Amino acid sequence: MKMVYKLIPMFLIIILAIISKAKNARDYKFNIIIALIFCAIGDFTLQWFTIGLICFLIGHVFFIRAFLTTQESKVPSFIQTALFIFGTIMITWIGSSVFNSEGLLLTIAVTVYILVILTMGMTAFRTNSNFATAGAILFIVSDSILALNKFALDLTYSHEIIMTSYYLAQLFLAMSIANYSNIRRK
Repeated sequence: MKMVYKLIPMFLIIILAIISKAKNARDYKFNIIIALIFCAIGDFTLQWFTIGLICFLIGHVFFIRAFLTTQESKVPSFIQTALFIFGTIMITWIGSSVFNSEGLLLTIAVTVYILVILTMGMTAFRTNSNFATAGAILFIVSDSILALNKFALDLTYSHEIIMTSYYLAQLFLAMSIANYSNIRRK
Protein backbone atom coordinates (compact mmCIF):
# COMPACT_ATOMS: atom_id res chain seq x y z
CA MET A 1 0.00 0.00 0.00
CA LYS A 2 2.90 2.33 0.75
CA MET A 3 4.02 2.13 -2.90
CA VAL A 4 0.49 2.82 -4.16
CA TYR A 5 0.23 5.93 -1.99
CA LYS A 6 3.66 6.99 -3.15
CA LEU A 7 2.44 6.92 -6.76
CA ILE A 8 -0.68 9.06 -6.20
CA PRO A 9 1.21 12.40 -6.41
CA MET A 10 2.94 11.22 -9.60
CA PHE A 11 -0.38 10.18 -11.10
CA LEU A 12 -1.76 13.68 -10.38
CA ILE A 13 1.36 15.34 -11.80
CA ILE A 14 1.08 13.27 -14.99
CA ILE A 15 -2.59 14.29 -15.30
CA LEU A 16 -1.52 17.93 -14.88
CA ALA A 17 1.02 17.48 -17.67
CA ILE A 18 -1.55 15.86 -19.94
CA ILE A 19 -4.11 18.66 -19.51
CA SER A 20 -1.53 21.46 -19.81
CA LYS A 21 -2.04 23.80 -22.74
CA ALA A 22 0.84 23.37 -25.14
CA LYS A 23 0.72 25.57 -28.20
CA ASN A 24 3.80 25.04 -30.39
CA ALA A 25 5.11 22.53 -27.85
CA ARG A 26 3.68 19.17 -28.87
CA ASP A 27 7.07 17.38 -28.98
CA TYR A 28 8.12 19.04 -25.74
CA LYS A 29 4.89 18.01 -24.00
CA PHE A 30 5.02 14.44 -25.33
CA ASN A 31 8.60 13.94 -24.12
CA ILE A 32 7.88 15.44 -20.68
CA ILE A 33 4.84 13.17 -20.22
CA ILE A 34 6.79 10.06 -21.25
CA ALA A 35 9.61 11.10 -18.90
CA LEU A 36 7.17 11.55 -16.02
CA ILE A 37 5.66 8.11 -16.68
CA PHE A 38 9.08 6.42 -16.67
CA CYS A 39 10.03 8.26 -13.49
CA ALA A 40 6.81 7.09 -11.81
CA ILE A 41 7.63 3.52 -12.86
CA GLY A 42 11.18 4.07 -11.60
CA ASP A 43 9.87 5.31 -8.28
CA PHE A 44 7.70 2.21 -7.93
CA THR A 45 10.50 -0.18 -8.95
CA LEU A 46 13.27 1.50 -6.95
CA GLN A 47 12.80 -1.25 -4.37
CA TRP A 48 14.68 -3.34 -6.98
CA PHE A 49 17.38 -0.71 -7.31
CA THR A 50 18.79 -1.53 -10.76
CA ILE A 51 15.34 -1.72 -12.39
CA GLY A 52 14.32 1.59 -10.82
CA LEU A 53 17.60 3.16 -11.88
CA ILE A 54 17.06 2.07 -15.50
CA CYS A 55 13.51 3.48 -15.53
CA PHE A 56 14.71 6.81 -14.13
CA LEU A 57 17.54 6.81 -16.67
CA ILE A 58 15.03 6.39 -19.50
CA GLY A 59 12.92 9.17 -17.97
CA HIS A 60 15.91 11.52 -17.96
CA VAL A 61 16.64 10.72 -21.60
CA PHE A 62 13.09 11.86 -22.43
CA PHE A 63 13.56 15.03 -20.36
CA ILE A 64 16.74 15.69 -22.35
CA ARG A 65 14.86 15.09 -25.60
CA ALA A 66 12.21 17.60 -24.49
CA PHE A 67 14.80 20.21 -23.54
CA LEU A 68 16.66 19.73 -26.82
CA THR A 69 13.52 20.77 -28.72
CA THR A 70 14.23 24.26 -27.41
CA GLN A 71 16.90 26.69 -28.34
CA GLU A 72 15.86 29.62 -26.24
CA SER A 73 19.20 30.35 -24.59
CA LYS A 74 22.77 29.17 -24.28
CA VAL A 75 23.82 27.31 -21.13
CA PRO A 76 25.99 29.73 -19.13
CA SER A 77 29.58 28.54 -18.77
CA PHE A 78 29.48 28.86 -14.98
CA ILE A 79 26.54 26.39 -14.93
CA GLN A 80 28.47 23.99 -17.15
CA THR A 81 31.51 24.31 -14.86
CA ALA A 82 29.45 23.88 -11.67
CA LEU A 83 27.72 20.77 -13.01
CA PHE A 84 31.04 19.35 -14.20
CA ILE A 85 32.66 19.86 -10.78
CA PHE A 86 29.60 18.49 -8.97
CA GLY A 87 29.50 15.48 -11.29
CA THR A 88 33.19 14.77 -10.80
CA ILE A 89 32.78 14.86 -7.02
CA MET A 90 29.69 12.64 -7.10
CA ILE A 91 31.18 10.11 -9.51
CA THR A 92 34.36 9.90 -7.43
CA TRP A 93 32.58 9.72 -4.07
CA ILE A 94 29.57 7.58 -4.95
CA GLY A 95 31.42 5.55 -7.58
CA SER A 96 34.13 4.49 -5.16
CA SER A 97 31.54 3.62 -2.48
CA VAL A 98 29.46 1.58 -4.93
CA PHE A 99 32.54 -0.14 -6.35
CA ASN A 100 33.71 -1.15 -2.87
CA SER A 101 30.32 -2.50 -1.81
CA GLU A 102 28.49 -3.58 -4.99
CA GLY A 103 31.08 -4.16 -7.71
CA LEU A 104 31.95 -2.90 -11.17
CA LEU A 105 28.64 -3.34 -13.00
CA LEU A 106 26.58 -1.23 -10.59
CA THR A 107 29.42 1.32 -10.44
CA ILE A 108 29.22 1.74 -14.21
CA ALA A 109 25.40 1.99 -14.08
CA VAL A 110 25.50 4.64 -11.32
CA THR A 111 28.21 6.59 -13.16
CA VAL A 112 26.19 6.59 -16.39
CA TYR A 113 23.11 7.68 -14.43
CA ILE A 114 25.00 10.59 -12.86
CA LEU A 115 26.23 11.71 -16.29
CA VAL A 116 22.72 11.50 -17.77
CA ILE A 117 21.01 13.41 -14.93
CA LEU A 118 23.67 16.14 -15.12
CA THR A 119 23.11 16.34 -18.88
CA MET A 120 19.39 16.67 -18.15
CA GLY A 121 20.18 19.50 -15.75
CA MET A 122 22.41 21.26 -18.25
CA THR A 123 19.93 21.00 -21.11
CA ALA A 124 17.15 22.34 -18.85
CA PHE A 125 18.97 25.67 -18.81
CA ARG A 126 18.51 25.88 -22.62
CA THR A 127 14.74 26.14 -22.25
CA ASN A 128 14.78 29.57 -20.62
CA SER A 129 12.01 28.16 -18.42
CA ASN A 130 12.34 28.73 -14.69
CA PHE A 131 10.08 25.72 -14.12
CA ALA A 132 12.23 23.35 -16.21
CA THR A 133 15.44 24.64 -14.63
CA ALA A 134 14.10 24.45 -11.07
CA GLY A 135 12.69 20.98 -11.74
CA ALA A 136 16.00 19.74 -13.10
CA ILE A 137 17.99 21.18 -10.19
CA LEU A 138 15.58 19.71 -7.65
CA PHE A 139 15.79 16.33 -9.38
CA ILE A 140 19.59 16.45 -9.15
CA VAL A 141 19.33 17.36 -5.46
CA SER A 142 16.85 14.55 -4.79
CA ASP A 143 18.90 11.91 -6.57
CA SER A 144 22.16 13.12 -5.05
CA ILE A 145 20.79 12.85 -1.53
CA LEU A 146 19.33 9.43 -2.37
CA ALA A 147 22.71 8.22 -3.68
CA LEU A 148 24.66 9.65 -0.75
CA ASN A 149 22.22 8.12 1.72
CA LYS A 150 22.23 4.72 -0.02
CA PHE A 151 25.94 4.38 -0.66
CA ALA A 152 28.00 6.79 1.45
CA LEU A 153 26.33 8.40 4.49
CA ASP A 154 23.37 7.91 6.78
CA LEU A 155 21.62 11.26 6.39
CA THR A 156 19.03 12.44 8.90
CA TYR A 157 15.63 13.23 7.34
CA SER A 158 16.89 11.97 4.00
CA HIS A 159 13.57 10.37 3.03
CA GLU A 160 11.62 13.58 3.68
CA ILE A 161 14.14 15.70 1.75
CA ILE A 162 14.35 13.21 -1.12
CA MET A 163 10.59 12.89 -1.56
CA THR A 164 9.86 16.62 -1.17
CA SER A 165 12.50 17.63 -3.70
CA TYR A 166 11.48 14.76 -6.02
CA TYR A 167 7.77 15.66 -6.09
CA LEU A 168 8.56 19.37 -6.48
CA ALA A 169 10.94 18.54 -9.33
CA GLN A 170 8.28 16.52 -11.13
CA LEU A 171 5.65 19.21 -10.53
CA PHE A 172 7.90 21.95 -11.92
CA LEU A 173 8.82 19.81 -14.93
CA ALA A 174 5.12 19.22 -15.65
CA MET A 175 4.42 22.93 -15.23
CA SER A 176 7.21 23.71 -17.69
CA ILE A 177 4.89 22.54 -20.50
CA ALA A 178 2.55 25.54 -20.21
CA ASN A 179 5.49 27.78 -19.34
CA TYR A 180 7.34 26.64 -22.46
CA SER A 181 4.27 27.40 -24.59
CA ASN A 182 4.11 30.92 -23.15
CA ILE A 183 7.83 31.53 -23.78
CA ARG A 184 7.54 30.33 -27.39
CA ARG A 185 4.60 32.67 -28.09
CA LYS A 186 6.57 35.78 -27.10
